Amino acid sequence: MIKLRWFILLFSFLTCISVSSQENQAQLEAKRKKLEHEIEYTNKLLNETRTTRNSTLNQLKLINNKVSKRTDLIATLKAEVYYLTNKIEKTELELNKLEKDLEELKSKYADIAWHAYKYKTSYNKLIFLFSADDINQAYQRMRYLDQLGAYIRKEAENIKELEDNKSDLLLRLQIERKEKNKLMGDEQAEVLELEQEQTQKMLVTSELKSREKQLRKSIREKEKQTKNLDKQIQKIILAETTPKKEPGKENVYELTPTEKELSNSFVSNKGKLPWPTETGIISETFGVHRHPVLKKVRTKNNGIDILTSGNSEARAVFEGVIVSITTISNSNIAVIVKHGNYFTVYSNLDKVYVKRGDKVETKEIIGRIHTNLKGKTELHFEVWKGTTIQNPSYWVLKK
Repeated sequence: MIKLRWFILLFSFLTCISVSSQENQAQLEAKRKKLEHEIEYTNKLLNETRTTRNSTLNQLKLINNKVSKRTDLIATLKAEVYYLTNKIEKTELELNKLEKDLEELKSKYADIAWHAYKYKTSYNKLIFLFSADDINQAYQRMRYLDQLGAYIRKEAENIKELEDNKSDLLLRLQIERKEKNKLMGDEQAEVLELEQEQTQKMLVTSELKSREKQLRKSIREKEKQTKNLDKQIQKIILAETTPKKEPGKENVYELTPTEKELSNSFVSNKGKLPWPTETGIISETFGVHRHPVLKKVRTKNNGIDILTSGNSEARAVFEGVIVSITTISNSNIAVIVKHGNYFTVYSNLDKVYVKRGDKVETKEIIGRIHTNLKGKTELHFEVWKGTTIQNPSYWVLKK
């Protein structure tokens, strides 16, 4: 555990140096708050997961997500502390320079005040003026006395301004030190939380490993559903993109002008499409992955899986037409939306609010996401260009 803590601290320190050079305090604070919100949401999803005798892969995914976010949060806190430390050092240097300037100004003011003291009475001023050799010298001496008085008033104002600045700097320094101490305390608390989560992760992983047969059976069932869904999707897309045979005409499928416009609009929004759920976290990304528990086992994902809250709904990521509503299993309905030459797939729904042929708008609700008996609510989302699968992460907004 001690080694783990040192590793966390070293990793976070190295990360914060690179982060702090690129982000200012406001950006770091915004990032910290976002991470705190994401951890809070992950805890909410964990709490929604039904308490059972056995741990689940869903719990492990959520714990892994929380560990990752917590590590980022610690690095961000360290970056904030690093940034504030530099800020405090600059404030201290500024304060030292100000105190030095103030000391010099007060010294000069004392000398000038002593000279002014000699002529503070009207009698002394008259003696000073009448002892002049001529009118011109008397005039110059009169101007000198006026300028001396004005200079003394100005220097007194400068001293007052510097004293106010000094008070402001001291207050700022006090606030910065207090903020730094709070951040350091938060950082230590997060390190302890992370250690507990790492322990929890190891326990859950160990328990899941002891149920290898059950896990392998679950993988086979999911692969079967995935193949069924993939087969249905390709069949529907082929039907939508295969031209109707007409005598004497070349059988080449062409988009209508409206479909071309919609397709181009869909492409122009790549990376800017809204999420198919209002809230959630990506529990599995696109592509081939190592199984989180079983060695030498790989799983393939044709889209992304999004864990969200119970009773959440799926929504269209772009305007289009419903071309299919397919039942994969008793609790898994898939909806396919056509966007010109592109298709989006929303799977693992248990209730659908649209029908084939309906036109939908961006963010329009299309169905309710199924929540299983263990409290897992997970949407499977895919993007296709014709019959070519795409990585959805490239199309939706980065959160």
